[in-house]
Amino acid sequence: MTTSAQETALACIDGIQPLLSAWTRTIFDFGETAWREYQSAAWYVDRLKREGFSVEEGSGGMPTAFCAHWTNGDGPTVGMYAEYDAVPGNCQDAVTAKQPRAGLSVEAGGHTDPHSGLGIGSLGGLLAAKAAMQQHGIQGTLRFTGEPAEKVRGSKPIHAAKGYYDGLAGMISFHPFYMLPLCNTARWDTHCGAAYAMIYRFICDEPENWVRASDGAPIPQAHSAVRAPGANDALMTMYMASKALRDSMLPHQGGWSISEAILTAGQATADNLPAGLAEIQYMIRVPTIAMAEQVTAMLDRNAEAAAGMSGCRYERHWVSKSRPGLANHAMADITYQALSTVGAPHWDDAARAIAREVQVNAGGEATENPFIDELEGLIAPQEAEAILRRDLPPSQVNSTSDDYTDMSWHAPTARFYIARPALRSAKGHAYPSWAMNALGGIPATIDPMVTCASKTVALTALRLLEDKAARDAAMDEFVARTGGGIGGSSWIAPLCDYEPPINFRWPEYVTTLRGRDWWIPSGQ
Repeated sequence: MTTSAQETALACIDGIQPLLSAWTRTIFDFGETAWREYQSAAWYVDRLKREGFSVEEGSGGMPTAFCAHWTNGDGPTVGMYAEYDAVPGNCQDAVTAKQPRAGLSVEAGGHTDPHSGLGIGSLGGLLAAKAAMQQHGIQGTLRFTGEPAEKVRGSKPIHAAKGYYDGLAGMISFHPFYMLPLCNTARWDTHCGAAYAMIYRFICDEPENWVRASDGAPIPQAHSAVRAPGANDALMTMYMASKALRDSMLPHQGGWSISEAILTAGQATADNLPAGLAEIQYMIRVPTIAMAEQVTAMLDRNAEAAAGMSGCRYERHWVSKSRPGLANHAMADITYQALSTVGAPHWDDAARAIAREVQVNAGGEATENPFIDELEGLIAPQEAEAILRRDLPPSQVNSTSDDYTDMSWHAPTARFYIARPALRSAKGHAYPSWAMNALGGIPATIDPMVTCASKTVALTALRLLEDKAARDAAMDEFVARTGGGIGGSSWIAPLCDYEPPINFRWPEYVTTLRGRDWWIPSGQ
């Protein structure tokens, strides 16, 4: 049974659905990537101020983060949040064929998960909860944080360390569905694991020390001199050594991964000078902090050896240190009950016709039902948990990674998933990534997810605000699992001991005399 306030919230979302659709497309079209989401963050700040929220801009020292509050008298505080970062190399227009957004190349940023719908889905629930609180005199506070750089596990460890999730009666974490069985359900026991990310910077700032002065060359960069290998060589030595030794970093169990990305290399204008600067980022996704620490120690050793071999020095800069997640069954129950009330998203005939066009344009065959069956069904958290555990060893407590986990150590947290449009494959055909990205931007195909998520967020928030018994059960479980709450005997303290890593060569849009473009120019 829904309360009158919850009915008000559901009606509110139905009323603002056209706005939610337009807003989702706006963030989708910005397509801004980690730590450079300037337009997206500014849009949210402006929208929230228009809706009567007080907003701290640049929260936690992060220029594209924010923290907003709206209060309706003394009462519990409920947390929600938006993500809005896109992924480099995935620029796709909201059309049914492979096509980057106007004036850009595919190298620009694009929404893959999509965080454009994630943020607006949460925002819709926030605004509906606020409307219901006003109409029905429900006391309490709504907190809404803007979380940049999730793709590199960026903001949440920083916000957590600085206290932005403290004092919450509950945190509601929504994510678009991206893997079965986590489709239209809530996480139960097996939450995401730890994630460490760091940048190794190699610097060749004393190339003259590579050779002896008696070699005869008047300057170390003379054409006849033996020159220092430089930073590029250090980076490549690090890259190859770490690839070669990866199998020896951790046991072959536990579902872990290590990936890398080269940020800056060489400066590209050298004559006969050694490259002075090169940077490589590593992302470590592991079930436990101990595993992350072990990989970090080995990467540090590789970096030191690579630098020494190449006449360089190295620095390690943290991008993220996020904790594994903490379960809360009471919060999962509250959220899944809300989702069950709302029902799974549904795609109408117009959406299915669009999806068939994508199927054909992506090299597949049009099917009567172009979407996979699971998109329009619910799966109970316990059932999803049982399926998830089939491929995991009994000793493994956490799996995959996402930095919402840092929130779970500061407040009772629910992590739930709503289906995003995903195509049915005929005859084993694998669809290219642009197809999924396009469906995440076309209003007819992404709006059902956004609407369902908004309603689930709103009903969950109002349940926490109105039902003291449910709220207390979630907090009691949080206190029990942490051994006393924040600072308790089983509590894991924030790992963040670094400043926001904003001053690196993160991919971004730039404005030059040639106009606005991606940092890798279009048409090249």
